[in-house]
Parts: sequence; structure tokens; C-alpha cells
Amino acid sequence: MAVLEWIRLLRLPNQATAVADVLAGWLIVSQARSLQWPAPAAWWAIAAGACFYAAGMVLNDVFDLDIDRAERPERPLPRGAINAGTAATVGMTLLTAGAAAACAAAFVSGFPAVALVGAGLTAAVWLYDRHAKRTPWGPGVMGACRGLNWLLGMTAAGGPTAPHEWLLPIGMGIYVAGITLYARDEAGSIRVPTLVAGAVLMLAGLVAAAGHTVLLADAGGGSAWLTGGRLPSWLLLWAALGTSILLRAGLGIVDPTPGRVRTAVGNGIGSIITLDAVLVLASCGEQWAIVVLLLLAPFLFGRQFVSAT
Repeated sequence: MAVLEWIRLLRLPNQATAVADVLAGWLIVSQARSLQWPAPAAWWAIAAGACFYAAGMVLNDVFDLDIDRAERPERPLPRGAINAGTAATVGMTLLTAGAAAACAAAFVSGFPAVALVGAGLTAAVWLYDRHAKRTPWGPGVMGACRGLNWLLGMTAAGGPTAPHEWLLPIGMGIYVAGITLYARDEAGSIRVPTLVAGAVLMLAGLVAAAGHTVLLADAGGGSAWLTGGRLPSWLLLWAALGTSILLRAGLGIVDPTPGRVRTAVGNGIGSIITLDAVLVLASCGEQWAIVVLLLLAPFLFGRQFVSAT
């Protein structure tokens, strides 16, 4: 039971989304085509991304302890299942480990930018959990965390190497900012205008991220799958995925109950893995896209025991 409580505190299934972001960023910049074992820098970057995400989850609950006692009493800290002091120590240790892993990625890759991204993530995670979460800047800071997570993988491969590659961290960052805004009132009095604004941000992020593939195809780049004249098919696939995400968000707007909103938020978070896989499909082909998509397995299994939000 103690292990399960820590899994809940860490939101362990959600770590798969952080891994998917870093791996996708590394694959796309390195232009991986055939399956091969990723370079050591990629593994250090993945470790950094997972540590930063875990630190953010733990410190989120540490700083929200008083609020969670009223709004989310089922969580491990307000129930007393885990000591708050111990959780704070673990959170800070994970934050430090993330920064150290980013420095290791910079050292083995020879690209100092990875360490700078790690420093940015350290600051962004602390800023969001400690200060920004309940301010108007909160969704933007959370979106920056996700964009920086993408950049961990991209800089470990020496990128971004082309202007359109910046649309990936920017687009996915905006998308996550939208999820964060949409989820802002899930435990309290839900405001429909906030839900609408969150859904609009999610749509904007999806459009921005899709711009990378469009520009990649226009330049004659991408995987053999994409260069075979399949840009329309890719756009249809992206639109179908985006529509399914936004339809769930729309149900929460039409029926703004906590259950509906949490379902939409959980779906939006889990869809990050699928979105990453589709982006990898365009740049690296089917094999690597399947590898990224396989990260859905631990996420979906873990959600049977742990809430995504």
C-alpha cells in the first residue's frame, strides 16, 4: 500500500508522457529512420525529463497541502498516507537529479544547451508549484515546462536545427497550457469561459505543432512515409486526433461537472503520447512512431489505479 501511495503522489503513469516528449524531440532532430539503440545523451535527457516531471508532481502536492485537505482529501498527503516533510525532501531530490541528468546529457553529447534547458526546467517547475499555479501566469508556466521538456531531447541531438522545428516545443507547450487552463477549476466552481479559453488554446497548440510537418514536407524532408505524398493523410490523422481531444473538451463545456472536466483533462494528457507518435511518424517513419506509441501501455495500465490529474 505504501508503494501505491507513492505511485499516486508521483502520478507515475504520467511519466510516460514526459518520456514520449523527450524521445520524440531527440528522434526528430537526429532524423532517426531505422530502429537502433538511442545514444547515451538521449537516455540522460529522458532521465532528466522523468525526474523533472516527478518533482513537479510531488512539489505540487506539498505546496497545495492545505488546499487539498479541503478540495482533494483523497490524495496521499492530506490523508496522511505520506509524510509531507518526506515528500518535500523527495521532491527537491528529484529536482536536483533532473538538473544533474541534464548536465550529464550535455557532457556526453557535447551540446551545452541541454544543461541550460535543464536549468530552465528547474526554475520553471519551482516557479509553477511555488508561486505561479494560481495566478493568471500559471498555464503559461506549465506550458513552458512542457516545451522545455521537448527541448531536452532536441538539444541533446544538437537542435533545433531548422526554424520550423521550434514549432514543436512551442505548439505542444501551448497545447499543455490549454489543458492546464481547462483544468484550473476542476475541483471547485467550474467556469465555462475558462473551459472555452482552455479548449481554444489546445486547438491553437495543435495547429502550431502541425505547422512543423507542413513546412517539413514543403522543404522535401521527413520520413519516407511522408515524402511518399502522404501529407494529406498525415493531416487527416492529426485532425482526427485533435477532433477527438476537443470533442471531449466540448462535452465538459456543455456539461461542466467535475467528472466531465476530469475526463477531458485525463484524455488530453494521455493524448500527448499519441500526438508525439504522429509527429514522429512524419519525421522518422512508422517504426519509431510505434515505439513512441507503445508508451501508451504503461499510461493506460497505470490509470486503472492512479488518477491522471
